[in-house]
Amino acid sequence: MIIGVKELLKLVNKDHLVSGLADRELKDPEGAGFDLRLGEVHKLVGSGYLGIIERKTPDAKLIYKYSSKKKQVFKLFPGQQYLVSTIEEVSLPKSLTANFWLRSTLYRSGVILSGGNVAPGYTGKLSFTLFNSGKSKIEIELGARIIHILFYEVKGGGSLYRGQWKGGRVVARKKEKQV
Repeated sequence: MIIGVKELLKLVNKDHLVSGLADRELKDPEGAGFDLRLGEVHKLVGSGYLGIIERKTPDAKLIYKYSSKKKQVFKLFPGQQYLVSTIEEVSLPKSLTANFWLRSTLYRSGVILSGGNVAPGYTGKLSFTLFNSGKSKIEIELGARIIHILFYEVKGGGSLYRGQWKGGRVVARKKEKQV
């Protein structure tokens, strides 16, 4: 079952379910969840590896970081892919999981989102890939709403997230053992 915004706002205030929400989301959220904003843009460099026991992501060079003091616009050209993170951070209890979806202005512009599920027990920023599969350049202002997150109740028991991405880490800088 999707958790509605009245209950979500209680969880934000009581348990810090999501921190850093914009005033719009705190006062008058739209839909059944929250819109989250573009906070960081990283360019992937190098190579990655996914093995049975070990893994490594490509390195990421931070090229934009949100600042409320200056307007910054990120240009996503056709065929380009970047790793991005939200301004907001989540802190999911064992009883909730979340899925996030690209806002329609972006997918109507040819942008594809890679990512989707946030496991119970995860804390930190959300990171995912944006890829421009269209034929037009799209400009995205840092701080703009880019994804909509929905929260779901976990029934019948679940396991807490135990991965190494907790805390909002963006990349694995060296080969590491998977947990």
